[in-house]
Amino acid sequence: MLISPFSKTDKKRLKNRIFILFVFLVLGLVLLRYLDGFLINDIVANGIISFELARDVTVSKNMINSWNAVSTAAAGYSIIVDFVFLTVYSLFIALLIHHTNENVWKNKTIYKIGVVLIFAQFTAAFFDIIENIALLQLFKNTTQFWTSTAYYCALLKFVLIFLGVLFIVISWIHKLLKNNN
Repeated sequence: MLISPFSKTDKKRLKNRIFILFVFLVLGLVLLRYLDGFLINDIVANGIISFELARDVTVSKNMINSWNAVSTAAAGYSIIVDFVFLTVYSLFIALLIHHTNENVWKNKTIYKIGVVLIFAQFTAAFFDIIENIALLQLFKNTTQFWTSTAYYCALLKFVLIFLGVLFIVISWIHKLLKNNN
C-alpha cells in the first residue's frame, strides 16, 4: 500500500511547514524573477525557462552568445539558486497534495493517486537537478547532448509539477462543489 511520507505529521505542524515553505517559495520566485531580468532579450524571450527549453544546440548557443558578462553571471546564479529552490517547490507542492488528500480524498481510491503525485514532486526535483547540471555544462561544452538533457528533464519536471498542481485544484473544486450540494 502506498503511504504518504507525511502521514505521521500532525495537522498543525503540516500547516506551519506549508506556510514556511510558501514564504520561501515567494522569496525564491522573486529572486529568480530578478535574475531573469538580466537574461531576457530578443533571443531569450522567457529568461531561464527559454534556456531550459531550448531543444536545439544552435538555439542554446545563440542564447549564450546573446548574453553579456552580467547576463551570463545572472544565468549561472539563477541555476545555482534553483538547486535550493527545487527543494522548496517540491516539498511545498508535495505537502499541499498531502494536505489535500487528507481533507478531500481520505479513505477513497483517489487518495492513492495523490500519494503517487507526492512522490512525483520529488521525481520532478530530481529531473530539475539533472537539468541544472546540464545547463551548467552548456556554458563549458555547448553540445546537443547537454541541450537535449536539459530540455527533456525540464519538460518532465514541468509535466510532473503541472499534474501535482492540477490534482490540488481539481480536488478542492470537487470539495467545494460537493459541499454546495
